Amino acid sequence: MSHRKFERPRHGSLGFLPRKRTKHHQGKIKSFPKDDLSKPPHLTAFMGYKAGMTHIVRDVDKPGSKLHKKEVVEPVTILEAPPMVVVGFVGYVETPRGLRALTSVWAGHLSEECKRRFYKSFHSSKQKAFTKYQKRWSEASKGSETPMAAEVERAKKYCQ
Repeated sequence: MSHRKFERPRHGSLGFLPRKRTKHHQGKIKSFPKDDLSKPPHLTAFMGYKAGMTHIVRDVDKPGSKLHKKEVVEPVTILEAPPMVVVGFVGYVETPRGLRALTSVWAGHLSEECKRRFYKSFHSSKQKAFTKYQKRWSEASKGSETPMAAEVERAKKYCQ
């Protein structure tokens, strides 16, 4: 073996080593589409999971192709999107270095199922997530103004 580089080169990039199972339960959205300010507020992305694969039989509609008006079998991926529940919103402001979060407004009552997602080990924790926030909601609701109205108005005024 004069040059192992040619006879048995390595397979795959070393950038993907060490190969091991991820610690994260869900993926991360790395980029969002450019927002159109003329449209009302809307979802820009949502989670979906690959549930499996199957195949379909379809007619090809491609004039000039050999397969035009013929049936072909193609693989398809099945995606599942779990039900979404809105638990709050984040208001962003434009800065010279990009978007910055100005304020976050959470719902007054979050279900235990939602709070569990913020903990790695919920059963062994003190389960204090959002307790101070719920206290602020209850204090604000005792007064005449609606809860968190100031934060919502601030988001409407300054955010895009």
